[in-house]
Amino acid sequence: MTSPTANTPSPSTPADGTAAAQEPARYVHAEAEPRWQRFWEETGVFRAVRHEGRPKRYVLDMFPYPSGAGLHVGHPEGYTATDIFCRYSRMKGFDVLHPMGWDAFGLPAEQYAIQTGTHPAETTRKNIDTFRRQLKMLGFSYDWEREFGTIDENYVRWTQWIFVKLFERGLAYQDKVLVNWCPALGTVLANEEVIDGKSERGGHPVVRTPLRQWMLRITAYADRLAEDLALLQWPEGTVTAQRNWIGRSEGATISFDVQGFEGAKIDVFTTRPDTLLGCTYVVLAPEHALVSKVTSAENIDAVRAYVEATARKSDFERTAVVKTKTGVPTGAMAIHPITGVAVPIWVADYVIGSYGTGAVMAVPAHDERDFAFAKAFELPIIEVVSPDGKLHDSLDAAYVDAGVLVRSGKFDGLKSTDGKRAIVDELVTLGKGAQKVTYKLRDWVFSRQRYWGEPIPVYFPVEMKDPAGDPRKGDEHVILYDKPIAVAESELPLRLPNLVDFRPGDDPQGPLARAVDWRFFQKDGQWYARETNTMPQWAGSCWYYLRFLDPKNDTEAWSQKAYDDWMPVDLYVGGGEHAVLHLLYARFWHKVLFDIGKVKHPEPFMKLVHQGLILGEDSEKMSKSRGNVVNPDDIVKAYGADCLRLYEMFMGPLEAVKPWQSAQIQGVVRFRDRIFSILTGRPLVDTIDDATKRLVHKTIKKVTEDIETLSFNTAISAMMVLLNHLGALKELPREAARGLLICVSPFAPHVAEEVWRLWGNERSIALEAWPTFDPTLCVDDVIEMAVQVNGKVRGRVTLPVKASEDEARNAALTAEGVSAFTAGKTLKKFIYVPGKIVNLVVA
Repeated sequence: MTSPTANTPSPSTPADGTAAAQEPARYVHAEAEPRWQRFWEETGVFRAVRHEGRPKRYVLDMFPYPSGAGLHVGHPEGYTATDIFCRYSRMKGFDVLHPMGWDAFGLPAEQYAIQTGTHPAETTRKNIDTFRRQLKMLGFSYDWEREFGTIDENYVRWTQWIFVKLFERGLAYQDKVLVNWCPALGTVLANEEVIDGKSERGGHPVVRTPLRQWMLRITAYADRLAEDLALLQWPEGTVTAQRNWIGRSEGATISFDVQGFEGAKIDVFTTRPDTLLGCTYVVLAPEHALVSKVTSAENIDAVRAYVEATARKSDFERTAVVKTKTGVPTGAMAIHPITGVAVPIWVADYVIGSYGTGAVMAVPAHDERDFAFAKAFELPIIEVVSPDGKLHDSLDAAYVDAGVLVRSGKFDGLKSTDGKRAIVDELVTLGKGAQKVTYKLRDWVFSRQRYWGEPIPVYFPVEMKDPAGDPRKGDEHVILYDKPIAVAESELPLRLPNLVDFRPGDDPQGPLARAVDWRFFQKDGQWYARETNTMPQWAGSCWYYLRFLDPKNDTEAWSQKAYDDWMPVDLYVGGGEHAVLHLLYARFWHKVLFDIGKVKHPEPFMKLVHQGLILGEDSEKMSKSRGNVVNPDDIVKAYGADCLRLYEMFMGPLEAVKPWQSAQIQGVVRFRDRIFSILTGRPLVDTIDDATKRLVHKTIKKVTEDIETLSFNTAISAMMVLLNHLGALKELPREAARGLLICVSPFAPHVAEEVWRLWGNERSIALEAWPTFDPTLCVDDVIEMAVQVNGKVRGRVTLPVKASEDEARNAALTAEGVSAFTAGKTLKKFIYVPGKIVNLVVA
């Protein structure tokens, strides 16, 4: 592929430079669009190349997952926005990196493969082919030479290399944790993938069960992940969502002894130690280790049944504020650490075992969930923090704000801030507590018990009962999971075995456990077993932005020069559904890479924008099940790619949620066709009148500023106004026509290229410089203003922008419609603010 140059020719350029007026003024999108797409690809116009001394922009779309259904019209919205921005940026003199690739591992591909009996590698490749065809059909200016998928062998190699680095730093470890296990899918699911106790995909039953899992210690980076959000130009809602997910809390740990159980302690964490004297019961999560130990014989059956029922619920169901509170008493009592009073211990599902300590001190007067629980089970509610320092015998709701301590013994009268400090000091003295910072963020459960994912590059020693035995034959053996060994970098990638039967099963070790010839191997006479869990889909999308820098590099994940050339990402566009998990995980990996010296910036994505959903014509989310999916292939066939691009950008603000309306696409079809007919059907002249010149410069200013702020709908409106003005002229000023066409080209690149060619130009319009505007021509010399009489509009005047007060008064008094309200009356006051207000106050 040739590198784009200033002399890159356009296809089918007339040898004699035939004038536009001699060409037929009819645009045939079905012929022109594929021709220009081939031209862009063959000439490498959009190849990302760095030039010394030029500014750069790295513009990234969130990694698409290539499903079997292909794109619907909602998907190209963000891609169109970034493409417009990239085309514009190149014309503004920036070197631009705008890549595309595929997030190709994951559960959906595996499930589709199981349903069809086709290997996921085959179905995924076909899906990628469909997505690639559709994206090229829309004329996006990607550097396709940088394309890759997460399933590519070389990409897997470096994903595994990053995992090894995490392992070497103690950030990847094994633990037995309570997870959402779906036997039908044969894998662990994230909390967000479980709805009403069933898997989001397929609606299969999910149970909570402890499994050996690989974990990533993201909590070690909790403070940095929270603090560095201040460095980013991100939507406020996304920043807030990440802060809440990290959930940094300052408070205290408090220990409650268990009556009758020597050495048994219940540790709780609270951000409100000032409410400790209002604790009237303690709640254990159903998963808490003490539940089975402290529950009385009379209560054991009820507690066991409750624990089993809770195992079928998701964390979201359990913690919903509006849900009916449920729980059972254990029959055991906890000892208040300061008063020594015994309070009952309950088991309730609104406490989660993996959050905090898995136990809470319940202060129903000052916590909404505790209040609802206490009301449901008629437990005591004791006010210990008063908003005004007065005692209130009954509360209609929990008082959760700060106040003055009451009913708290020697702490009475202290304000909450002082009360917190004093009570923690008392606990420290008694050996019953301490100050502590905690996080809602949990370590990342990284294992997946399925086939279609990156193999985790770890193996374990195997002890054979018979030294001559062979574990592949089922001979008795023990796998030493407590002695993990990372695969050497020289042996990466660790490839998936080509399984014929890749279906999940009841075995939590996953389908790879059945590939015994792959799983077990010998080295220096010692048997070893490979890890049979695979990585989650999130792994591949954690660092793809770095591989795009240097995707053909076989010796390292990316070179330092490539990093210095392009990083960090200047604009990242994608769906708001990734506001937390993907973005948090990618930031975490980036910070680890920063700590080992592989990247130079603390954050990867400097500016983030979420495009809004495009709904179906029924104003519901597009889905096959609703039958409201609109296929972009159909729209492009009927109207052309430029019209799809224009319509999606014209529907409203990029971030807004908008319903698709097929009938409304005709408006941009007319706009596209008039661009072609007006700009090719009239002679171009070198003269330009003042009004047209001013409108051209205003339009260029508006479109330039709107593209920079991604306000594409108003940019299109401005271009429509200019086109309407030019359509009324018999001859086209060359300056106006050229300025409009270049402004149009990022939005509707195919028709722009076609008009540019018909004007006799030899190189692509994509290589032209963006037009400049004269600020003085963007300010009107005269302005129309409303004339008010006693505050009500009675007429209008046209005044020079710098009109004096006398000129404004005379014009206002003689304006049509005004005299009827001023005749015979005394002018008491004249108010004039140039360009804003003309007001006559009469008696």
